[in-house]
Amino acid sequence: MKVIDTAINDAFIIEPNVFGDSRGFFLETYQAQRYRDQAKIELSFVQDNHSRSSKGVLRGLHFQKTKPQGKLVRVVRGEVFDVAVDLRKGSATFGKWQGVWLSEDNHRQLWVPPGLAHGFVVTSERADFEYKCTDYYDPTDEGCLIWNDPDIGIEWPLSAPLLSEKDKIGLSFKDITA
Repeated sequence: MKVIDTAINDAFIIEPNVFGDSRGFFLETYQAQRYRDQAKIELSFVQDNHSRSSKGVLRGLHFQKTKPQGKLVRVVRGEVFDVAVDLRKGSATFGKWQGVWLSEDNHRQLWVPPGLAHGFVVTSERADFEYKCTDYYDPTDEGCLIWNDPDIGIEWPLSAPLLSEKDKIGLSFKDITA
């Protein structure tokens, strides 16, 4: 597999080896030793999630306040523009964002280390999105960074996404990090 650095410390794009022929393809989506040795992911995963969304849906930018989760994310159907924002005070990349195209065709994964906000927008008609998490989801610990915060300046591929009520009232970067 290929591990590609991003603009955020400790966050990586992972391109797994894909073996294919006229019948289809095979790839390993996770193998503990390889991901530990090559991508330096040393945390254990405790929960897997799967979401399905329609074109234009933007989910995020979510984070956990006191029990941050690391996430290994990928798309199994469709295409998304996936984004991570560094909320780790003291990090050299604090306040920076990274966007990555993930799709069923490119098989890419993104490692989002604990302490980052994460979200994605669907650019295909529908997308199935899977992620492995290093801690259990706790709705009482969740925070939301507003998707269009001008201090972060994410260059989303659309200007009017479909948002949940929770995501419409996300906080600004200044409010979260004050």
